[in-house]
Amino acid sequence: MAQGFDGFRPQALDFLRNLAANNERGWFTEHKPVYECEVLAPFRLLLSAVTAQLAAREIPLSADPARAIFRIHRDVRFSHDKTPYKTHAGAVLSRDGGKAASGILYVHVAPEGCFTAAGFWQPEREQLGAIREAIYTEPDRFAGVQSALAEAGLTLDDSDSLTRMPRGFEDAAKAPISAAIRLKSFIVRRPIKPGRLASAVLAADIVDFAEAALPLLRFGWSAISVLDPTALTRQK
Repeated sequence: MAQGFDGFRPQALDFLRNLAANNERGWFTEHKPVYECEVLAPFRLLLSAVTAQLAAREIPLSADPARAIFRIHRDVRFSHDKTPYKTHAGAVLSRDGGKAASGILYVHVAPEGCFTAAGFWQPEREQLGAIREAIYTEPDRFAGVQSALAEAGLTLDDSDSLTRMPRGFEDAAKAPISAAIRLKSFIVRRPIKPGRLASAVLAADIVDFAEAALPLLRFGWSAISVLDPTALTRQK
């Protein structure tokens, strides 16, 4: 492999397609060297390149390439689907470089579609309450976040949302912020354009997206930074 990231080769998506058709341990064991060479190795180089460019732009996100990629083995303990392997590859960049941090940048590589996403996916109850509280008490500031996102062609994903206002926020049911307060995740995403996966410019594309999503991340980080779990009474 090259010293720097110069794109994923076609074999990366080919491997994931073939894995979907042969999702069993014997096949994966036989083809594991392909996974390591065509998926893991370039993904690690990509994360190194993205982390360096994020630092250059003073965007507080990073990744340890050795730990940031999710393991390909599925947790099948509580699932009816017992296929042992994921058929995509994903990685997280965060403020502390760990996967469990709040407010992340995510990169998804899959034959059916590649994308980047950023924000707060299903935050814990107290963090969710704090973000909702910040939206409720600072609607103008949150409107500014939404405007900044819109200028970059981004909108909050509303697929993970309550049908009713959460308890304690009922009086905002008719306010412009009502839809945002009903959200259970605060995420924006952008597809990776065809052809970019195989190019070194993918790293810059991801950093551009992170910069565009930064108003949302900063709003959420600010909200949870003052979190006092014992003082929160609003419910998820």
